[in-house]
Parts: sequence; structure tokens; C-alpha cells
Amino acid sequence: MQPAYPYRIREQQLWLSADRCIYWEEERSLILSDLHFGKTGHFRKAGIAVPQTVYREDLLRLLCQIQYFKPRQLLVVGDLFHSRENKELELFLKWREDFPHLGIQLIEGNHDILHKDWYEKAAITVNPGILTLGPFSFVHDIGDAVASATYYFSGHLHPGIRITGMGRQSLRFPCFYFGHSYAVLPAFGRFTGTVAIDPEPQDHVFAILPPSGGERARIWETAPAPAKRPRSVGWTGPGTVFQIQ
Repeated sequence: MQPAYPYRIREQQLWLSADRCIYWEEERSLILSDLHFGKTGHFRKAGIAVPQTVYREDLLRLLCQIQYFKPRQLLVVGDLFHSRENKELELFLKWREDFPHLGIQLIEGNHDILHKDWYEKAAITVNPGILTLGPFSFVHDIGDAVASATYYFSGHLHPGIRITGMGRQSLRFPCFYFGHSYAVLPAFGRFTGTVAIDPEPQDHVFAILPPSGGERARIWETAPAPAKRPRSVGWTGPGTVFQIQ
């Protein structure tokens, strides 16, 4: 696994993982969003052939992050599950038994519609609306945030950034977005799409390169006037977090 990318904000140390989550060092908390566990099962139930290995790989990635960072709790910024209970969520309950001392705080998302008894059985604390811890607040949809002096972490949007190179090639990657007053996390679940964001010059954006393939990619940026031609800003490998701006 590639080392996490360090990022400080509001005097707090964060570590951005290429596996689409953030470790908050001071709170020993792993922040992630939009896992959509159970989604592949709903597609199969509807007759769409999506292999269960997609779901199992997401659970395995989460296991690896827990073993690597050793957090005391997970802060899930919405959409931990996709919809109603299915057989895939039975697998989650078995997975949960391996971490009885790991707290899970779920900030309720629009897809989190399971009965409260199921969350209790899975030892998950559900927080409707906004959860505030220290200098940060957590809300699923940033559109539901209220005026606050804290910095917000949100999900819901599944942000992606388009990188354009020479010859009009372009690729879109999931990304971490940090604006002036809030951040948007990438979707942890791989069975999700991305929505292109349009950051302001002062915002910070970190692209996540996929872990497969083993190849290295050259990253380009637009040169300042008068050149106006893309220029290389270096090479980066697979499964890494790369700062775009």
C-alpha cells in the first residue's frame, strides 16, 4: 500500500489515503464516505450481473485501512449502505464481529434507510444531520450545512477531477476536494461514478490514481501566459494521491 499524503488544516494533521479515505491523527479517526455497501446485491436482484467480488474487495480495502492506521473509530459521512437489507449486509455483520472495539459513527445519508434495530445490531451510532467534533463538522450533503465556525467534511457528490494532457487526452480521477470552508470526500465504494468538479484557484484538489496496472503516469498542467501550453509537473505511480492544485 502506498504511503498516505499528509495535509494540515485547522491545526489538525490529516493523512489522505489512495484508498479514498482520510486518517485524522489527533482523533485517531478514519473519515470516509459513500461506501454504498449492498449496492451490488441490489443490482443482481434486479437481474444486472454485477459480481459480488466488487463488494468483497471494498470490505477488504476497509480492513487494510483499519489494520494500517489502527483508528479507534470510523466517521462515515453518509451512505454507508445503499438501500434495504440484503444478503450482502449479512456479510457486513460477520465482518463487523472482527472489530468489536471499533466505534462507527454514521452521519446519516440519503441512502441510509435501514431500520434502527439493524444499526444497533451492527453497533453503529447513527447521527441525523450534523456531527461536530473539535474544529470539524460532518454532514453528508454540504447543501445541508448551516453557518458555523467549524470546517465541514461532506460526501454525497462523488467528486472527480479531469486531467488533460498533450494531444487532447484527458482522464478523470476521483479526488479529495478542500475548499475554504468545507471538504468533499471521494466515494469509498468503487461501484460508483464521479461528478466533475470545477475548483477555484485557491482550492486544494488531490487526485487519486488507480492501483492497478503498475504503470506510471506523467501529470500535466497548463503553463501561465504567454506560453499557454501544457507542461509536465512530474511522474506519479499507481495507487497514489497527487496534488493537482
